[in-house]
Amino acid sequence: MEWRRLGTYAAVAAGTLAAAGATAAAARVATDRRRARRRARRGDAMEFGTLHVPAVTVHATDGVPLHVEVEEPEDPEAYEAAGLPTVVFAHGWVLDLNCWHYQRAALRGRVRMVLYDQREHGSSGDATPESCTLDQLGDDLKSVVDAVAPTGPLVLVGHSMGAMTVMSFAAQYGELVRDRVAAVVLMGTSAGDLMRPTDPLARLQPWLQRFGPLLAQARRVDSFPVTRAFAIGPASPAKYADMTDEMITRSRPSALWDFAGNFVDLDLYDALPALPGKHTVVIGGTKDKLTPMRHSRRLAELIDGSELLTLEGAGHMMMLERHEEVTAVIETLWEGA
Repeated sequence: MEWRRLGTYAAVAAGTLAAAGATAAAARVATDRRRARRRARRGDAMEFGTLHVPAVTVHATDGVPLHVEVEEPEDPEAYEAAGLPTVVFAHGWVLDLNCWHYQRAALRGRVRMVLYDQREHGSSGDATPESCTLDQLGDDLKSVVDAVAPTGPLVLVGHSMGAMTVMSFAAQYGELVRDRVAAVVLMGTSAGDLMRPTDPLARLQPWLQRFGPLLAQARRVDSFPVTRAFAIGPASPAKYADMTDEMITRSRPSALWDFAGNFVDLDLYDALPALPGKHTVVIGGTKDKLTPMRHSRRLAELIDGSELLTLEGAGHMMMLERHEEVTAVIETLWEGA
């Protein structure tokens, strides 16, 4: 399983960093130059990470401040009067709300969108390790919905840990889901059996916090090759790996170790009956090494009436790699809702 290889890489990288402290400054300069060159080659009309609106701070039930951005349609009053849904996006582990760059660019002005950073991610606040659970993430989603989308239909879109957040939300707030959630998109994710206890990353997880100083030093090392190998499909343009690497590089080390344990004993199967089956789309990439396609197939089998969209050749970051197809799914569900 690819988690084994990733865990092996993590262990080797930690050892390498420990031995390479003397050259860290030079490595940082070279890495920064390579990152700048890759960014310059992307060629997108709207530069990645530049699509923002003034943020709203929503406090979670335990007081953690969550960074929330609301993209309003051109005519909010007419939009609300028409009963159109708010689309809420939840991002994955060690990413941030910028991962929805292409969906945001394509839908802004037409669709009311809510994008937020998970706790300990992006511009949201730090949390205690004990609160970095999927149960709490589901509760955080409820806090965001209550604060900025308290009425009207919802379309929930989640990727990886963000899709687990949606499932956790459904498990805890089934009545709200039945009353207001018109559609759901789950992409690159799993409801359970994702990582075996014998996998190297699972064994490494209890020790991650002790590697804190080494993980901070890792910001000096060019992680692009590993991101390229694990985050996107082998035939996908390298710029999507670079965008992913940019988010991972600026993420806090605490987000890595505080959330890692959630994937070792993952079990969200009980949440699936609460989802709107006939209006749920599961999206998987055939080259996804972190949440392999079999997990998407399993979800589609267990969510009665759901649709499975298989993206041939796509890796884990499908909202970037295959952004037009992902956006089309969201748009179709929004229109149907």
